Amino acid sequence: MSSSSDRLQAALARIDDPKGEGARACLTVYRDEAKMAAEAADARAKAGISLGPLDGAIVSIKDLLDVKGEITRAASKLVAEEGKPAREDAPTVRRLRRAGAVIVAKTNMSEFAFSGVGTNPHYGTPANPADRTRVPGGSSSGGAVAVADGMCEIAIGSDTGGSLRIPAALCGIVGFKPSRQRIPTGGAFPLSFSLDSIGPMANTVADCAKADAVLAGEDYAGIDAAPLAGLRVGIAQGLPLEGLDDTVAKTFPAALKRLEAAGVRLSEEKLPLIDDMVAVNAKGGLAPPEALMIHRDRLARRADAIDPNVAARIERAAKIGAADYVEMQQARIALVAAMDARLADVDVLVSPTTPIVAPTIAEVEDRATFGRKNALLLRNTSIWNFFDCCAISLPLPRESGHNTGLMLIVRNGHDKRLFRIAAAVEKLFAR
Repeated sequence: MSSSSDRLQAALARIDDPKGEGARACLTVYRDEAKMAAEAADARAKAGISLGPLDGAIVSIKDLLDVKGEITRAASKLVAEEGKPAREDAPTVRRLRRAGAVIVAKTNMSEFAFSGVGTNPHYGTPANPADRTRVPGGSSSGGAVAVADGMCEIAIGSDTGGSLRIPAALCGIVGFKPSRQRIPTGGAFPLSFSLDSIGPMANTVADCAKADAVLAGEDYAGIDAAPLAGLRVGIAQGLPLEGLDDTVAKTFPAALKRLEAAGVRLSEEKLPLIDDMVAVNAKGGLAPPEALMIHRDRLARRADAIDPNVAARIERAAKIGAADYVEMQQARIALVAAMDARLADVDVLVSPTTPIVAPTIAEVEDRATFGRKNALLLRNTSIWNFFDCCAISLPLPRESGHNTGLMLIVRNGHDKRLFRIAAAVEKLFAR
């Protein structure tokens, strides 16, 4: 294996490539700090010392994580102008540094993390690695492109309604949403206090598991892939399978056939609790009113300085009454408990990560089209944020030049079990 310094040099070369996406994917590059961290990691390796599974790994962090002395922009020009420098690193950033990770860059994102599309009118939209005319998915857009294009090995991002899994699926990498209570969200610019979670994207399940252990402050002992034969795999019916585009309608059934051939016990799982969730969210959802509370003053003063697609989503929350918000919160508590009990019937649920492939950058310039595509991209992933589950997106074999993802879902707290299952599925698809 090459040294951390050599791998960092290669990553920086990809970031600096004028023909690449580095300028749009990486908003801050920690060139000098990263070189010192890589040299220190190499010295430890030479001495036979290791700080853990990420010692010397080249890592990027999403632009919403605090770094001491810097304004945490959340990819907003307005916040960059008016914000105050962070007084300390976010807990997750401190854990990365203590583990010897080489933090190379802060990566671009949808402004305020409030979009599954991944466009950004302020800092540019990092183009999809499979087709540079298409969006990367969001909100952790820059991190997904950075991993796929070799600007880092692991990207740390956030997931409120799918912001790790969506860009992972569209960019052809792995994205992991943990059980949200396992990883601290302090020092992360918030979108939704109820739904935000912090997690990794990488090229492999193993790298995601290593990063997850460090972020959660847990020991990492490797992954023992679960046996696929006899595994109870439920196919989530209803909404997750509606309106699949032609590409996803090919790749998802093909993935199921490979799983069945490997000996898994497939079952069609009807989940009326998802319909109950839709009825609850018909009052407006939890994220919009929480985002309105966070950004109300900014909208009142400088709405014109905010991405109009993001501003419109936040402003709509002004119509949600306090009683409706409390009612949604109370209804969610009961539904989370009911879904947890329901998922005890299977080892893992599966669905397409997104029902559509990445839209083109040109088509989402139209506000109405943006709204429709954003809703579709978020639809399948956001279900599992609402139900407080743990989920991972694995890349499926590319079809017609497009990336698609297979999402695996388990009960809250079963993260390690999910990694074991994901490692086995990853190995199956690699054959």
